[in-house]
Amino acid sequence: MDQIRGRLMTTCEHQAASSTQTCGAEPLLDVRNVVTEFPRSRRPNGLSIRAVDGVSLTLAAGETLGLVGESGCGKSTLARSILRLTPVTCGSIRFAGHDLLALPPRRLRTVRAGIQVILQDSAGSLNPRMTVEQVVAEPLMVHRVVFGGQVKSRVLDLLARVGLPPDAGVRYPHELSGGQRQRVGIARAIALEPALIICDEPVSALDVSVQAQILNLLLDLQAKLGMAYLFISHDLSVVQRVSDRVAVMYMGKIVETGPTIEVCRAPAHPYTQALLRAVPTPDPRLGSHPVAAVDRAGDAITAAAAGCAYRVRCPVATDRCRDRVPPLESKSGLAGGRMAACHHVGDVGEL
Repeated sequence: MDQIRGRLMTTCEHQAASSTQTCGAEPLLDVRNVVTEFPRSRRPNGLSIRAVDGVSLTLAAGETLGLVGESGCGKSTLARSILRLTPVTCGSIRFAGHDLLALPPRRLRTVRAGIQVILQDSAGSLNPRMTVEQVVAEPLMVHRVVFGGQVKSRVLDLLARVGLPPDAGVRYPHELSGGQRQRVGIARAIALEPALIICDEPVSALDVSVQAQILNLLLDLQAKLGMAYLFISHDLSVVQRVSDRVAVMYMGKIVETGPTIEVCRAPAHPYTQALLRAVPTPDPRLGSHPVAAVDRAGDAITAAAAGCAYRVRCPVATDRCRDRVPPLESKSGLAGGRMAACHHVGDVGEL
């Protein structure tokens, strides 16, 4: 185990992958003012769509940061930007002391082995022409961490870690259930013993009972291996289960962040309050919690427009929200490192 980690990480990365972080140490992942734009047309003067708009976040070794927001807000684009699968327009992304945007391809390949991903579509993320054993063995062989007969024994160990029987190795993805395929994806993700795993909606396509099993598996693996998770989801109940901190994203921007317990107990941003109110109530005797009426036409607003992007859906918006973009910062009454991007935090209670 230590031999594999040593082949993939420098001394700095190995220290960052430790489950404890010394006071004042550099975070494992440090994203600063990242902007990711896509051209709207091929013309030189064509407008661009800003999917990620100046996002900053940090993640410590062994920590879980939940990234939540509705579909289309830029969560997966941010994940792809961190993985350098999508070109970043500007900003800085540092992982274990390395500037990922400045690394040459060969060096990036080595460093990026410390970042793995679990995708939402368990079927689409697995090669249908490869057996489970071949899928899990591929990263081990690509990065040359085990050879010969060691590969099979390593694969069997990984399958056992994720709760799959040894005979699953000879099967193809279409022969497995959705939960089993996701376990294969998890086995592949932990094969290189990464310091960070990006979980992009890993349970949203699964049945509720299977979701609980996969979440418990992720928590157990984190406790044993000391990995950090960037957990992307639109389900706040899932985020509350696994995350230490949460960052709420809306139209490419982080609008609120802080400890998960505190944010869910007393959300400061109107959008966070709307997300929590949208969570179904399991007990019908408690009644529903309707979200305040908003203008859905406001979704067409571009991130480049002046003012707060949420103002056209916000029931407490004022002229100030139209004229000035609220910065993400600490506000009066928000303790424990919490921040919110709203001009009216502290002025109004829960909507």
